[in-house]
Amino acid sequence: MYVDLGNILETTPGVTPDILDRLDSRVATAHDRIQTGMENEEHGYAALNLPETVDTDEIKTAVDRFDDPESIITVGIGGSALGAATIDAALSTPDHADTYYLDNVDPEAINALLETIDLEDTVVNVVSRSGTTAETLANFLVVQEAMADADVEWSDRTVVTTGDEGNLRDLADAHDLPVLRVPDGVPGRFSALSTVGLAVAALQGYDLDAIVEGAASEADKLSGSLYDSPAYAYGAATYALAERGALTNALMPYSEDLEYFAEWFAQLWAESLGKDGVGQTPARALGATDQHSQLQLYRAGPRDKVVTLVRPRNRRDRQIPETDLDGLSYLGGSSLGELLAAEFEATEASLAAAGRPNIRIEIDRVDERGIGELLYGMEAACIMYGELANVSTFTQPAVEWGKRAARGLLGGGEFEEAAAVADKRELLIE
Repeated sequence: MYVDLGNILETTPGVTPDILDRLDSRVATAHDRIQTGMENEEHGYAALNLPETVDTDEIKTAVDRFDDPESIITVGIGGSALGAATIDAALSTPDHADTYYLDNVDPEAINALLETIDLEDTVVNVVSRSGTTAETLANFLVVQEAMADADVEWSDRTVVTTGDEGNLRDLADAHDLPVLRVPDGVPGRFSALSTVGLAVAALQGYDLDAIVEGAASEADKLSGSLYDSPAYAYGAATYALAERGALTNALMPYSEDLEYFAEWFAQLWAESLGKDGVGQTPARALGATDQHSQLQLYRAGPRDKVVTLVRPRNRRDRQIPETDLDGLSYLGGSSLGELLAAEFEATEASLAAAGRPNIRIEIDRVDERGIGELLYGMEAACIMYGELANVSTFTQPAVEWGKRAARGLLGGGEFEEAAAVADKRELLIE
């Protein structure tokens, strides 16, 4: 992974080389804390050990019984689905299985899927650390029923990823289902490089070892200086910009294969860093599409944003045919890849010319190694940001509040948070 900070120098908001130099001493201190957390396998920090601790053979063995399914349904929510979806979206080709992610409880969408998919040739990948996540278990029960109605033996088509205890673990034991264990100390949004994120990749036949090797290559770059670590450079720079008013981080990949990566990044950044009145709001865009929509705001709106531009350095290309159409002849003889590269560089220059901070992130190509580098690098960047901002990176109290409220409303126990729903104020306009 390569990170270019040139376009945050002397922008507004922005930093100077002297500011980065002074920040570098804090990065060294934060790195020491991160290293201690990794060595002691502390909660959250243990995620950065995954390139060494994940057992790819275990994952491959767990899915061996499923031979080239036509479809894969992952039932999970948040980090239990986004990592797998990001890897699969980056690597998928037409000859791979169709993948679906039941990460919401919208009955219209779920009914539409279950009415059209061939459940007999589908593998269900259900993921919940606790085995009690309401949305996940509800969707899984619905899928089970749909399989039974279609005369499909659900237990022959299901793999479970969960903790050592809980409803899913009991169910897996009772029906002799293949089970992958969620690793200790790894929050869901940091679990893409674990059993949680790699089961779908294994079902699709992707090279798990190359994904892990890509992650390991970024782990090897972690050091006490932001100038030696792309991940730390990004985490430190975005922290410094947020401190100076860049409270929105618009992530804009110039690759449709990485569009889901922006979804994954949004959870990682928001849930990890939005604490105690601080944090940076992630926004999602796609280059070049959103040059024709969101870029207007980023270049000419409030000076409260940093734009992160992401692209692979190498990709397949396609020539643009010659044309005699007036004003378009300049396109003939060039390629779509050259056009997209020009769009990327024009956006970058446009923002810089307006004094708007932007950061370039590149990988060599969107492949197994590249996606491993990107996922690990951004996780380490997020942890560095959290250390510098002095937030509790690995907790999510606001999320847990909402879970308790919803469970109370459904009769799942007495929770004071549920009572707050009745206190809602109304100003209804009809």
